[in-house]
Amino acid sequence: MTFLNGTLYNLKGLWLGLKTPRLLFLGMFRLVMVVGLTLLTAGLVIVYHQDLLSLAWSEPESMWVRWLWHFVSWLLILFLVGLSAIFSYLIAQVMFSVVIMDYMSRITERIISGGEEKPPEQSFLKRFFFLVRQEVPRAFLPLMLIFLIMILGWLTPLGPVLAIVSSGISAIFLAWDNTDLVPARRLEPFGRRFKALITHLPFHLGFGLWFLIPGLNILFLSFAPVGATLYAVNAPLFSKDRGD
Repeated sequence: MTFLNGTLYNLKGLWLGLKTPRLLFLGMFRLVMVVGLTLLTAGLVIVYHQDLLSLAWSEPESMWVRWLWHFVSWLLILFLVGLSAIFSYLIAQVMFSVVIMDYMSRITERIISGGEEKPPEQSFLKRFFFLVRQEVPRAFLPLMLIFLIMILGWLTPLGPVLAIVSSGISAIFLAWDNTDLVPARRLEPFGRRFKALITHLPFHLGFGLWFLIPGLNILFLSFAPVGATLYAVNAPLFSKDRGD
């Protein structure tokens, strides 16, 4: 699968999600919850940011230094708002989005193939904690890589290049977060699923390209499980007869 295939599958998934009532409801519910959590945490940051800054640096009395204090205050707001957005997304993913994503994936599989390849029977709680265990490495592995790249950017003159690289890595892992739903549900080992990601990097980069567009990225992220399931069912990531 190529880069162009990745961009097209995400578009196909969005279109199918918007015209299918159940998928539309779930996708919009997920969008509202993520945006709501982000606004809530960002609001708390804006309200209490001066108190947080005062813990490290009290407002100076000198007019000549006070402007620097206000400048740092606004930088702190921007940093904490960005951090709150990432934190809200991770909390939403781990606590409830992973269940919604799995349900959207199941619905999509039934729509396009007339049925669903049933995983082993599990209670709701057992399936929920299994999905959460799958989500943790998918969520935190890219954060670790991006953090490492940020440190390299600070310590080397390659900052602009590494910024582009980190954006590409984010797109790839956000795409994998969705294409991995079907293999994870079928209890494929994590190592094989990660190998499938490495093998299909151009596709995942194309699929995740939409997630880098401000504004549109929230919409595409909300319906990404649909396009990812179209891909996983029509072009299986795993072929047992090849043994990969």
